[in-house]
Amino acid sequence: MPKFILAFETSCDDTSVAIIDTNYKVYANIMSSQPDHEAFGGVVPELASRLHLKNITHCLNAALKKANMNLKDISAIAVSINPGLIGSLLVGVSYAKSLAWSLNIPLISVNHMLGHVMANKIEHPDLNPPWLALVVSGGHTELVIFNTLTDFYIIGQTLDDAAGEAFDKVAKLLNLGFPGGPIIDKIAKSGNPNFHIFPRALNKKDNFNFSFSGLKTSVYTWIKLQNQDFINQHLADITASVQSAIVDILTKKTFSAAIKYNINKIIVAGGVSANSELRNQMQTKAYKYKKEIYFPKLQYCMDNAAMIGSAAIEKFINKEFSPLSLNAFSTKGIKYL
Repeated sequence: MPKFILAFETSCDDTSVAIIDTNYKVYANIMSSQPDHEAFGGVVPELASRLHLKNITHCLNAALKKANMNLKDISAIAVSINPGLIGSLLVGVSYAKSLAWSLNIPLISVNHMLGHVMANKIEHPDLNPPWLALVVSGGHTELVIFNTLTDFYIIGQTLDDAAGEAFDKVAKLLNLGFPGGPIIDKIAKSGNPNFHIFPRALNKKDNFNFSFSGLKTSVYTWIKLQNQDFINQHLADITASVQSAIVDILTKKTFSAAIKYNINKIIVAGGVSANSELRNQMQTKAYKYKKEIYFPKLQYCMDNAAMIGSAAIEKFINKEFSPLSLNAFSTKGIKYL
């Protein structure tokens, strides 16, 4: 009989609570976004923490109702503890610890980025390493080789801005709103990606690191030379050109790494994995090079608790539980915890 895991995700500005069983079946995945940050053009950490406090109990109750369960049905509590905004993480960790203590059930800590990777297991529960994971989100861009679910190492990472940050910053330069990724994706669909060729940084053989800070500067410098009417007229072309610069380098480095290390399975994970052009290019290259390619369902690309529960399943089976002295920390990167 499968066991049920109650999972919490509060690493940034989305409060999420999910219930998932040990066969990767999701019974509820409740999410509460925080549009309050849009007025500031980015996430305000203190505001995010306060909104998590306000929303987390409502999300828990909604998850239990949707799953038609109560807390006595739960076998373990999972929670993301890093990376992220420390105040936001502490809300989820404190809440999860109190529940685990009061219910006298195990507590499982999960790395947020590992959660993004394991979101692919929800749709493909039999998917197992070895695989190469491209983890792309607002704050992270990493290429990670998984030999097993617990044995993995990073072969490339961003040296400055992440891919998601590049989308957000360019959207801000163009006064498009926040978050920038979905907005640029939508506008760019009708644009010409070759309208202007923006730089592809670190475009060298066997260099699997990323850099997007220079792209932001290049876009800023180029926009300053244009008048507003020109920008308005060619907005779709400009966004398509920027998107192309980001997607091209992500795709090229991923497949170069897969070929060099002879890995046949490629997993794309994180918020940017929802980008339609990235999916198109990845699928085209996968067909060309005869590689298997996997993406999470769109609802599991963004920060959500179902992916945290998915990442907790292997630890639950192996009884890798955390003490109630567990604490959150904000260190970037993927690490098995």
